[in-house]
Amino acid sequence: MNFATFCFIVAGVLLNAVAQLLLKAGARNVGEIHLTLSNFFSVAFKVATQTPIIGGLACYVLSVALWIIALSRVDVSIAYPMLSLGYVVTAFGAWYLFGEALSIQRLLAIFVILVGVSWLART
Repeated sequence: MNFATFCFIVAGVLLNAVAQLLLKAGARNVGEIHLTLSNFFSVAFKVATQTPIIGGLACYVLSVALWIIALSRVDVSIAYPMLSLGYVVTAFGAWYLFGEALSIQRLLAIFVILVGVSWLART
C-alpha cells in the first residue's frame, strides 16, 4: 500500500470517527429518544435539525467518498480492518469530549487493535 492510499484510508477513518462524535453530541442535545406513533414526526424534526447531527452526516458522506477511492486502490481485506482505528479515535474522543470511561480493559483492547492494524499494514 502506498502513502497516498494509506492517507485516503486514514482520512476516511478519521472522518467516520468525527461523524460518530458529532452524532453523539447531537443525540445528547436531543436527549433520550422514546418514539411513539404520536411523536414520531416531532422527534424526527428535532433530530434532523441538530447542527452536530447534520455535520456528522456530512462527515459520513465525505468518509464514504474517500473510502471508495481507497478501495479502488487496495484490497478490501487490507482496507476494512483499518476501520478498527476508528474505534481507537472514537474511544479517546468520547473520553475527552463526553467524559466516557476508558477502563484498563478498554485500553488493553485499544492496544491490541493498534498492534493488529500495524501488523496488517506491514503485510
